[in-house]
Amino acid sequence: MGANLPVDVDRVRLELGRADGPAVSAAALLLTGAGRVRSGADLVARDQPGAPGDAVRHVGTPDGAEAVEVDLAALPDSTERVALCAWTGSGTLGRVTGLRLRLVAAGSGTVLAHFDMAPRSETALVAGELYRREGRWRFRAVGQGYDHGFAGLAADFGLTPAPRPGPAPRPAPPARPQTRGEELLPADMGERLSLRKQQVATSLRKGGLTGVTARVILVLDASGSMSGLYAKGTVARVAERMAAVAALLDDDGTMQAWTFATRPARLPDLHLGELPEWLRLHVRVGQLGVIGRKKRPKSRADGQVDMRTVGIQNEEQKVIADVRAYVRDHPVPLPTLVLFFSDGGVYRSKEIERELRAAADEPVFWQFVGLGRSHYGVLEYFDTLPGRTVDNVGFFAVDDVDQVADPELYDRLLSEFPLWLGAAREVGVLR
Repeated sequence: MGANLPVDVDRVRLELGRADGPAVSAAALLLTGAGRVRSGADLVARDQPGAPGDAVRHVGTPDGAEAVEVDLAALPDSTERVALCAWTGSGTLGRVTGLRLRLVAAGSGTVLAHFDMAPRSETALVAGELYRREGRWRFRAVGQGYDHGFAGLAADFGLTPAPRPGPAPRPAPPARPQTRGEELLPADMGERLSLRKQQVATSLRKGGLTGVTARVILVLDASGSMSGLYAKGTVARVAERMAAVAALLDDDGTMQAWTFATRPARLPDLHLGELPEWLRLHVRVGQLGVIGRKKRPKSRADGQVDMRTVGIQNEEQKVIADVRAYVRDHPVPLPTLVLFFSDGGVYRSKEIERELRAAADEPVFWQFVGLGRSHYGVLEYFDTLPGRTVDNVGFFAVDDVDQVADPELYDRLLSEFPLWLGAAREVGVLR
């Protein structure tokens, strides 16, 4: 889930398959850069087999499964994404075993990608998508589930009236009232926060988590390789976008935060009314210590971490241990969601694995997000490792997080959290 790769052929086929269980239907949605269809013609399904121009067609496979064939070169410029959707009319997708998506080169039949899915209570999902990035096409494994059928899924992408019979999509819950301090934000930041809270609410609703409350913790990589992302303001913008998650999920809108490099450091809590100043004071990159210099730098304000003490190396396991200790020492009757951002360079894989395995029995879900580099070590494959009480880790990487629209970012950020909540309750990790 979340993995992506370039697509270097013009014609591809997205094939759904299964081992057993109810039949699964497939459809494609042709989406603009805003993640919306332009009209009902942007739906390609069994009873509407071709999009205008036949660039996308619904086809069968030799084993009787459903598939969608896409001529990438023939797609109009206004189509930025092609999302492959799956649903069943017989209960939930959790009754389907061996559900899988294959990306196949239509000409040669070569399998370019294979994505195995394990849905539970969902009745529909976006299995994968083709998307443009800097003029080239890429494929991403998505696996985003919905609990209100294909009708609700399609409505979230702007396809109304719903094209298939089924339960009417539930309206998006209103954003929670302003948390204390939100009214103090600059007008433009307040408007962004309000819109983002609605988008977070929609992402939670897709996972069946309307009204859920959780403690939210932010962790920011401050190692030397991150300096460019800090200098460009990317990390500050990420932190601002994560404030919307805390504003909606956290009972008081306050978010605990850590920074780390060679050593971890806890940052002052983020209160929404102080967001602009918090970003200015505390979103900073690590530094090398200066030998023999112990005097506090004049430029460091009260509450700021001396980033010389944080260093510049990658020691993820230390900050994971710090956050685990904080959760143990400050118990709350809520799940904890950790939003952990790093650009990679992971080399302490054994130590990180040891910490995360030990954390599997704790009421914490760890959502790791890669910011563009490729070496994420155990973070990238940890959720495939067996031998844990529950899968407590999610991971995805983005090439350029500033180019990922808020709805997509929140969908991906919150896609595995609902699965963990259900599993954690089943095994008693959560009460």
